Amino acid sequence: MAEFRAFTVRLPTGVRYWTVIDDQYRVVAAADEFLLHLRLGRDRAESTTQAYATGLALFFAWCAASGADWTVAAPRLGRFMHWLGYFSKNGGGGLPVVGCRVRGAGRVNAVLAAVREFLKHAVSVGAAAPGVLDGLYEVVEDWDLPAEVRGEGRIGLRSRPRHRLREPQRAVEAATDEQVLALLRACHRSRDRFIVLALWRMGLRRGELIGLRREDVHFVPDATRLCCGVRGAHAHVVRRDNRNGAAAKSRRSRAVPADWLVVQAYDQYLAERIACPEADRCDFVLVNLFGQPLGAPMRPQALNELLEALSRRARLTRPVHPHALRHSFGTNLAASGATLDEIKDLLGHAAFTSSEVYLHPSQGRLREAVGRVALPRVARPVVR
Repeated sequence: MAEFRAFTVRLPTGVRYWTVIDDQYRVVAAADEFLLHLRLGRDRAESTTQAYATGLALFFAWCAASGADWTVAAPRLGRFMHWLGYFSKNGGGGLPVVGCRVRGAGRVNAVLAAVREFLKHAVSVGAAAPGVLDGLYEVVEDWDLPAEVRGEGRIGLRSRPRHRLREPQRAVEAATDEQVLALLRACHRSRDRFIVLALWRMGLRRGELIGLRREDVHFVPDATRLCCGVRGAHAHVVRRDNRNGAAAKSRRSRAVPADWLVVQAYDQYLAERIACPEADRCDFVLVNLFGQPLGAPMRPQALNELLEALSRRARLTRPVHPHALRHSFGTNLAASGATLDEIKDLLGHAAFTSSEVYLHPSQGRLREAVGRVALPRVARPVVR
């Protein structure tokens, strides 16, 4: 059975993206054209093309295993969903993993989203017939949408994906304050302490923090002399194609405020950074100070490796990953009474729905809310 996998490509300009190749190292032309358009034409991040390429590799593997032509396979995506859920990663020779799901609903839905975008692009460029879209979407009434979206007193039509698994509601996986304090105690270097605090107190994504340049950091009360009108200490998150592979997810730049804990940790880190002469030639904020190549910008995966090492040193039962610290920031914002638009802008979300997950209170907060409700005054019966 033919196997397919995602493969990284570096263009002569230095821009990288991911494509799909078969077991003979031949590029799947239709997938490559879509992924290159995604990277260049729609300005998506390299990591986005990697996720899409990984999903498309599974789709082409299923098409080869089932003898389906990908251009007309849309009506059979239900079978593809079953194959995704119960068959091993590389097809397993066509043998199911009995009694065990190898992919959850969230992963299956992510792969289906990649396949839908690919087939929509194929239709737009004439590589697939327009009727393919009928197998991808169904038209339904929009009565379930809020009135602000569909308009008062008007029910219209909209399309929704035909194939989608119901995902269980899960609480946001956030690091607790106790875990963060344990990580800070486990830090032996100022750079590591700054990384933990920047993720926890600013809510930066891994790629945003690793991609910061020194010119983006305005940790001063007044940045007017830096030609910046933002008041107070802050850092600018800017989308760039960085040579270390780090990239901000959003194309929209934003200024993220920093508190005194982050500013103090950054000052201590700079003293440590100055001691490395090679680091002075690099404009990235986070560079290699204790490993080769010295002075080179840190890799995004280095943050995961660092937090795993700190978690082991702190003797945590589970390692804390970078996004858990970002989730902790969002959770703390919601608990402090921040509004939805404040959470959205601080975290750099494109839609309010991404920020709503932080507004779901814990059972402890629900009980406290009930306790704050004042008991009504009940008139005592008059005894004659």
